[in-house]
Amino acid sequence: MMMAVLLMLPQAVKAQKNNDEPSELKVMSYNIRLGSANDGTNSWHMRYAATLEMIKDQAPDVFGVQEALSYQIYLIEENFRNYQSVGVGREDGKKEGEFMSIFWNKKTVSLLKWGTFWLSETPEKPSMGWDAACYRTATWALMKDKKTGKKFYFVNTHLDHKGKEAQKNGLKLIVDRIDAINPEGYPMVLTGDFNMTPDNTNLVELDSRMQSTRKIASKTDDHDTYNGWGRGKGIIDYIYVSGFGSCPEYQTVTKKYADRKFVSDHYPVCAKLIF
Repeated sequence: MMMAVLLMLPQAVKAQKNNDEPSELKVMSYNIRLGSANDGTNSWHMRYAATLEMIKDQAPDVFGVQEALSYQIYLIEENFRNYQSVGVGREDGKKEGEFMSIFWNKKTVSLLKWGTFWLSETPEKPSMGWDAACYRTATWALMKDKKTGKKFYFVNTHLDHKGKEAQKNGLKLIVDRIDAINPEGYPMVLTGDFNMTPDNTNLVELDSRMQSTRKIASKTDDHDTYNGWGRGKGIIDYIYVSGFGSCPEYQTVTKKYADRKFVSDHYPVCAKLIF
């Protein structure tokens, strides 16, 4: 009996050591470029394999997509059975229009609750706000890291590309909603295509409440996130965080996949976070 106890002891100590190790959460933001766009050789049917290869390679625990249509969401879920998503079409709150979906790896993260609101004066129903050119939404989810049991929020959005008031007020609405849905003060991730460069004054309030992973990561880059199929430039895609212990790495994913130079007209951006 004494020998059995002694033999079991090292294994028990090892298990305790693993539980005490910091848990890393990898997150990603990806403007997938809507599948119906007529982009010639960069159209969706020419590059969907590159998107799938990129997701497999980057293997985020949670990621937000912008501009996704329902069949693009379906393709990802069908090819990665470990991923599940939540989100709604922005036109009707169901299936019509672009989705700002949140995907998560069911092996590492669990979903507790979620919702969507519109960036408008009437956020609880499909609506266009201020001077926006399009319907705009934000999707949020309360999640739990399975390794540590720690809860966190993930919010994903796409701000308007034309309306200046819509950009300003839409971002303010998101910041206010983040505070409202998180009275417990859980760690928070905000991803999205903001259609704003880092020097935009509309980011001042957000910068006072959350941190850009591009700025705080121990290992980072300053690469443009918008490529316009090789004809554009600018940093307009972001991952903001609050409440995490550290951010070891931020990366703009510029590598080729499936022999395609671009997986979208935006590069995906990733961050590794430590609870």
